Amino acid sequence: MEKTLAIIKPNAIANAEEIEKMIIKDGFTIVQRRRVLLSKEQAMEFYAEHRDKPFFSDLINFMTSGPVLAMVLSKDRAVRAWRRLLGPTSVAAAIKKHPDSIRARFGSSDTENAAHGSDSAESAEREIRFFFPDVTLYPILSGMEARDFVDDYVSETLVRGLTELCKTKPADPVSWLAEWLLSNNPYQPVQGVH
Repeated sequence: MEKTLAIIKPNAIANAEEIEKMIIKDGFTIVQRRRVLLSKEQAMEFYAEHRDKPFFSDLINFMTSGPVLAMVLSKDRAVRAWRRLLGPTSVAAAIKKHPDSIRARFGSSDTENAAHGSDSAESAEREIRFFFPDVTLYPILSGMEARDFVDDYVSETLVRGLTELCKTKPADPVSWLAEWLLSNNPYQPVQGVH
């Protein structure tokens, strides 16, 4: 299952519920969602690749004009499927070629085209981390892959934690172990500043 980032832009936020229904109907799972009002600096960072384009200033002003809804979507070939559901970037082209697309139905101009979608798996990972720095982007493992992962990454830390648990003998061992594992996790995610 691939993940991609979807953003419902300020001009379509009133239609967020209807857009979410379209997303679910198309077979996506909404993994996470977050409503946010972007600062100018955040919008400029997110759209940095467009900095030298003539529409950059209008885009930043628009994306900071009201709240957006950022979502992590999951589905087989999610990037491609989401871009298909969005329709062309140009609202006029979307109306003409894909009248049932999100941009055709809710977009009002090429800048205010209702929603954003990552253009590649690499962009999706970067963009998802921008809005959701703690999200797990990798698939859930099962069978031998899960056993190998536990052997390679979990067992050593868990054994150390259980040994400390036996030495400490806390009143609430489950909570104690959970706290110990959180504090001693050698693979803690790097926290973002968004």
